[in-house]
Amino acid sequence: MACERYFLQAAGIVSALGVNTVETAARLSQGDVSGMKKLSGLCDGDETYFGFASGFPAPCTLEAENPQRETPRVGRLLDAALAQISAEIDEAAGIFGEDRVGSVIGTSNSTMEEFTDDPVVIDMSYPARHVREVSRAKGPSFAVSTACSSSAKAFAAARRLISSGRCDAVVVGGADAYTRTVIEGFHSLEALSSGLSKPMSPDRDGINLGEAAAVFLMRRDVPGRFKGGNCVFLAGVGESSDAYHLTAPDPSGRGAEEAMRRALADAGLSPRDIDFINLHGTGTRYNDSMECDAVMRVFGRREAEEGGFLTDALAVRAFSTKRMTGHTLGAAGAVEAVLTWLELGRKPGAALSNSFAFGGSNASLAFVSAVV
Repeated sequence: MACERYFLQAAGIVSALGVNTVETAARLSQGDVSGMKKLSGLCDGDETYFGFASGFPAPCTLEAENPQRETPRVGRLLDAALAQISAEIDEAAGIFGEDRVGSVIGTSNSTMEEFTDDPVVIDMSYPARHVREVSRAKGPSFAVSTACSSSAKAFAAARRLISSGRCDAVVVGGADAYTRTVIEGFHSLEALSSGLSKPMSPDRDGINLGEAAAVFLMRRDVPGRFKGGNCVFLAGVGESSDAYHLTAPDPSGRGAEEAMRRALADAGLSPRDIDFINLHGTGTRYNDSMECDAVMRVFGRREAEEGGFLTDALAVRAFSTKRMTGHTLGAAGAVEAVLTWLELGRKPGAALSNSFAFGGSNASLAFVSAVV
């Protein structure tokens, strides 16, 4: 099955793992959790950890930042990530025209506690509008907000802009910033870990939150200077909506399974083709259990290459990176896409990156790298 693939030309990221892709790759390979900082003085006095983006220390009072600041925190996170791909954006704008370069940004909290005194009113369109205002990406621009799957689903929307002929390139990614309201909200759900999170561990007890911005320049064509090199592509997207519960995942994992199977089919790949999975892996008891069951149904019980017997062992490498970044909510899909992109950039292969959100909004992205 021949499937159209979209070139991820360049990536920018700022998170608890680093201020750019080089630092992020180095600290990722070391399993570095030093970016996770202990918070005290909120959550009814309980301690928790938060992944503050490198170079963006916590507000000293742990209150909302000065609402009079010209650019809110989420915008400054985006600026740090966009600066890393500005040359590629400018190149695309020069080749195709600024109105042919779009932007799709996933977010969950956006400007909460920064643009207004009323925390109920949140400008969800701000991150995408900010990208359009500060860069040469002047084409169609919009935000996607589906909780923790927001920036994973942004890839599907960005791909549609290109495949429909509306854009030749798209800045795609996600951003969410520190907000005390969200931390308190997850504490009220009894979802926070008091220590560093332990995704997929038998003694996991909850999540750590974090903030980040991560962006790519996606385009259909591969510029000539990349020929002969290892390039990473978005090969497939799988989406599903099981609408099981407002805040709890479907314990059967059927929606997650459907998203993974759709991503594989969309990419023209089989489970055997996948080299690793970047799990959603939040560290909560119910999410990790659900995802494990779904992954086992898709990737487990394979016939061995030699001997002809069946095994229930998971025959693919699978891990969660949230222990090092915190769960960055609306930015998580894009952050984990960058981490997957970095891993695939080292050698040709294929991978899935999972994002499963409140309300049963599920997305799985399939990436492949190949020498072109």
